[in-house]
Amino acid sequence: MPRYRSRDGGASRGRRWVRVLLAVLVTAAVVVPLTAAAARPRIPAPAPAALGPVTAATLQEAYTANRANAALSSRMAAAHGDRHRAAADRALAAPSRRLLSFDGRGSGRAVEVFGDLDHADRVAVLVPGSDTSLDTYERFRAGAAALHHRLVRQAGSPRTAVVAWLGYTTPGTISTTAITPDRADQAAPDLREFLRELRAVTGSGTGVTLLCHSYGSVVCGRAAPHLDVTDLVLLGSPGTGVESAADLRTRARIWAARGADDWVADVPHVSADLFGTTVGFGTDPLSPSFGAHVFAAGSGGHSDYFRPGSASLVNIARIVLGETSEVTGA
Repeated sequence: MPRYRSRDGGASRGRRWVRVLLAVLVTAAVVVPLTAAAARPRIPAPAPAALGPVTAATLQEAYTANRANAALSSRMAAAHGDRHRAAADRALAAPSRRLLSFDGRGSGRAVEVFGDLDHADRVAVLVPGSDTSLDTYERFRAGAAALHHRLVRQAGSPRTAVVAWLGYTTPGTISTTAITPDRADQAAPDLREFLRELRAVTGSGTGVTLLCHSYGSVVCGRAAPHLDVTDLVLLGSPGTGVESAADLRTRARIWAARGADDWVADVPHVSADLFGTTVGFGTDPLSPSFGAHVFAAGSGGHSDYFRPGSASLVNIARIVLGETSEVTGA
């Protein structure tokens, strides 16, 4: 029999939502894989550039090699007849782009830097949620660019950097993978390793903030134990897979925010074991029982946390800059 865990609602509500989730799980298991397979054939792409560990001394070499790989991926996608992917890869190959890594295979992966990473005093790393791939990368990139612009403006100094980390295969919003931690379990070791390698570039004295959006907060929850970051920020989170901030087992300060028009507020914050598969992500990070520092995100929706001029972007920048006493509450 399934087992139910819910701190924020009664057992009957938990059972009702589990039945709904199970129906979604079964439907998605049948429909989504067939639809996705029919919609997109495999796009040819080269293997990632062969590079050693990136350091401050080899940073420019990595940028150059990954741009060249993106350019080759673009040509291969164009030859395959996929103009959309070819355009996305070509944009990443532009001389102004700073790619720490790039992989054009499958849905694609890319890690891009905004700012002068090896001289930064403060670095923010963005972890995206569902439906983020090379085909949709520009919307993710726009958020990272907006944050970097805000940091420079707010700090009055260019010594900040933002890293857009599309370092895992994200789930589709309407799919079985979006309601289970499987993709997060696969991504967490890669995120831990990336943050460890980041220190080889920034040095130990740089403040690093991890910004986790939507399903990305599940990834961050899995990676959190013993991470060397100053702050961990959960944005529009469906849950982290644990009951409380203390269960994340990290010395980082834990923050959480949700826009007033974010549909995640209506997602049931329960976790259930269904025939050997965990469905749902447990406690709402905004609930008092979770124990995060909750801050104001304004009236925005699920995709608006990095919108220029928004309350959420201002508060996120304050957290990244260490101006925590200036962060406004929800």
